[in-house]
Parts: sequence; C-alpha cells; structure tokens
Amino acid sequence: MAKDGGARRARHSPANPDSAQGDPDNDPSILPTRGHQTFGQHAGAFVRELLAVVVGAVIVASLLRGFVGQMFIIPSISMQNTLQVDDRVVVEKLSSLDRGQVAVFADPGGWLAGARPAERGPVGRALEFVGVLPDTSTEHLIKRVVGMPGDHVVCCDTQGRITVNDVPLEEDSYLYRTPSGVLADPSKIRFDVVVPADRIFVLGDNRAASRDSRCHLNDTGDGQVKGENAFIPVDLVVGRAIAVAWPAGDAHRLPIPATYAGVPAPVEPAPVRPVVQAGPEASC
Repeated sequence: MAKDGGARRARHSPANPDSAQGDPDNDPSILPTRGHQTFGQHAGAFVRELLAVVVGAVIVASLLRGFVGQMFIIPSISMQNTLQVDDRVVVEKLSSLDRGQVAVFADPGGWLAGARPAERGPVGRALEFVGVLPDTSTEHLIKRVVGMPGDHVVCCDTQGRITVNDVPLEEDSYLYRTPSGVLADPSKIRFDVVVPADRIFVLGDNRAASRDSRCHLNDTGDGQVKGENAFIPVDLVVGRAIAVAWPAGDAHRLPIPATYAGVPAPVEPAPVRPVVQAGPEASC
C-alpha cells in the first residue's frame, strides 16, 4: 500500500523545470515571431492580401458579366420612350426569351447605322470588361421581341394594329408618343411574315426611327433567302433587358406588356426558312 501511494504522489509531483527546455510546445525559440516583423514585412503581407482580394473580385465580376448579366448604354432613339439615349440598362442572361421582352443582340450583319457612343480608353475598357462600367460596344442592338419561332406576324389589321398569330397587339403602353402626346403608328411598312426556327422578329418602340426587322425584309445575301437577315438568330441574343439602372431618377423595371399574354402559340411548327411578303418600302 505504501508503494502504491508513493507511486501516486510521484505521478502528481511537479515536473522538473529543466525539462521544459526539451519540450517543443514550450520552446520560445520556435514560437511565431509575428510581433517582431518589420514594417516592410507587414507592408508586403498587406499588398499580397490586397492583390488576392482584387484578383478574386475581378474573376467573380468577369464570371457574372459572362454568364449572369451586364449593363449596356442606349446609343439611339429607336426605343423611345421606353429607353432614352444614354440610359444604362441591366441585361440578364439566365432566362429564356419570350414575346414582349426587350432584348440585346449582336448585329446579324448590316443592321448598325447612325450614332454610336464614344469608345473608352484602356482603363475604361478594362473596367467595362469586368462589368464595373456598362458596355459601350458598337456591335449590339436593343429591340423588342414581337415574334418568336413559328409566329405569324402581320402589319396590319383593319384598325392599323400589328397582329401575332391573328391576335392584335394593343401597343399604346410602350409605343413612342410625341411631346404633345400623339401616339406613333405601329408601322407604316406593311408585311406578312412567319418567323423561322431558331430566330426572332424584333421591332423598336419608336417605329418611325427604328431600323429593325421590317427594314431587312428585302435583304439578300450569300446563302440566304430574301428577308432572312430580318430575323435574329437566337444564338446572337445576349440577354433580356430587365431594368433601367441609370439615371437614378428614371430607374424602372422593363416588364412584358400585358398585351402579349393573349398571344397564343403558333399553330404549326416553325419553318426552316422564313416566309416573307413585303413591299419595296421594307428596306428603310
């Protein structure tokens, strides 16, 4: 019994102070020296961390711009009064297209004309690339989607309205109005078309000042039938404009007008080639 008690006392007796020198957990020579770093070391660590944050932010912004959304500047009056010159619009790229939406798309060939925004310098282009500044690209257009693949779009019925799949569009809510309040005509160009597969038919809201699908119904090109260039390939669509973000005082959403809810799906599948009937005035 005495031996057992002595063993217990030995186990609980204080450790030899000299043994700490061989204990790596208590060796002060190998403890972190963070408190003894020079100013240069602190500055270097800060710069490295800052660069990591900036690079990460640029990567995230680039991915968002490429796959989620970006901003564009409106360069012309073709979408007044829905969009004004120099408005900044937010374009999202995730959802699918539908009739009535305002879409941004790349020039299919020969569409661009008129005023173009001034190009930015190197820094501005870099900030534009990562999505910090809105896109000033001169290779994109913005119009309203009126016809989807297979849709039969006609101008006009006996009341001067554009019809889609035999349903007239009531466009008073978004067509251009003069300062005195006079509503613009839906179209002075007469046409009767069926939108081909994988393409869309687009019009500006300021019809008298818009070079849109109507103006290319007589276009001819290599490997294309007459008027094919009037219909935008869906793979050229960047996305749909969902809101005006600037000027702040005019910020607003861009919803689909209610009139498009009454348009039925086309009766027949979309043709491979467009069906076009249009007079000589359909060249703008």
